[in-house]
Amino acid sequence: MSIQKRFFVPDPLRRCADEARIAKKAKAVVLIVLLGILALIATACSGDSALSVYLEANRDRLSVAASAQKKPIPFVVAPGTPAKAIARNLQAAGLINDALLFEAYVRAQGLSSKLEAGIHTLSPDMTIPEIADVLQNAKAPSITVTVRPGWRLEQTADVLNKRSPTSGDAYRQEATTADLNGLTPEDRKRYSFLQFLPAGQGLEGYLYPDSYEIPREDATAADLLKRQLDEFEARVMPVYWEAVAQDPATPDLHQVVTLASIVEREAVLDEERPTIAGVYLNRLARGMRLEADPTVQYAMGFQPATGQWWKTPVFLEEYSKVASPYNTYLTSGLPPGPISAPRLASIQAVLNPEQHDYLFFVAEPGGSGRHVFSRTFEEHLENVKRYQNQ
Repeated sequence: MSIQKRFFVPDPLRRCADEARIAKKAKAVVLIVLLGILALIATACSGDSALSVYLEANRDRLSVAASAQKKPIPFVVAPGTPAKAIARNLQAAGLINDALLFEAYVRAQGLSSKLEAGIHTLSPDMTIPEIADVLQNAKAPSITVTVRPGWRLEQTADVLNKRSPTSGDAYRQEATTADLNGLTPEDRKRYSFLQFLPAGQGLEGYLYPDSYEIPREDATAADLLKRQLDEFEARVMPVYWEAVAQDPATPDLHQVVTLASIVEREAVLDEERPTIAGVYLNRLARGMRLEADPTVQYAMGFQPATGQWWKTPVFLEEYSKVASPYNTYLTSGLPPGPISAPRLASIQAVLNPEQHDYLFFVAEPGGSGRHVFSRTFEEHLENVKRYQNQ
């Protein structure tokens, strides 16, 4: 009879194995429970709750702009764009550094549905709250109107009639009569230059030349006039008041703007503006007539044959036929008012003219914009003969 060997595990070892299996199952149960808890937490922290947590953790970054650079950037929000997409677009444009923080902020503030579709002007130096504030006020569709330095107001009126929804005729009427009824009393109080405007004088010369945006729809003449007067007050008046503070004998603003408007029409190169202003001031100081061609052109008005507001060329024999206080070949001193829209450089030239003893100048040929200056009439005649015959 064969004997079969039987292998068996002693009781103590069997008990250890059973306990190990139980412990393993217990760990699995605990892991499942923990995963369930984490899933619940993740679910609870999803959406606005997670954004709120992120916002609180990064609230100090709300006041940090994407850049210190001030650079106006047009930013378009299409109709129906959600806050999350707006945030991504802002970051892509370099206007913010953190799209998630922007989204968290606007949702926490209840602004996600108040961000308006349209065109907005933003800058990288704006903070998230500042950008969110601007995005609640979409810019209405607009057009750009450019007013060139040296234009008379009628030229601006013509452009408005041809290229804008605004009435150029209304602009011309309101500018010519200095009709400020389209402006609020608060607006008019801000214009310190109005105290220098003679009674019955229009706004010629005070309508600062630049590019302006006006509403595409329902725009009025006052919309452009206000922007031009605002620009004149902001750019010119600080310079004028500074000149008065340094020298109480500074000429009256109206005289300054009037002479600057002539300099604007004569000068082509910025470096010659103070020289040309000095010529006219020398002539005035000596009691000589200005004899400025642009004043004759202004007095002659529109030329139907050529469609010009500034007749060119103007011949010497024509000067005596233009009876007008603006014809400085016939009348002494300054004309009654400005003849064009001068830029700041021309006004600064009159306030700080070059000190010299020139009394005449003539343009060089070739279109360089340069002039040749002379001290005597004989020198001037020689220059005219030399340069105008080339």
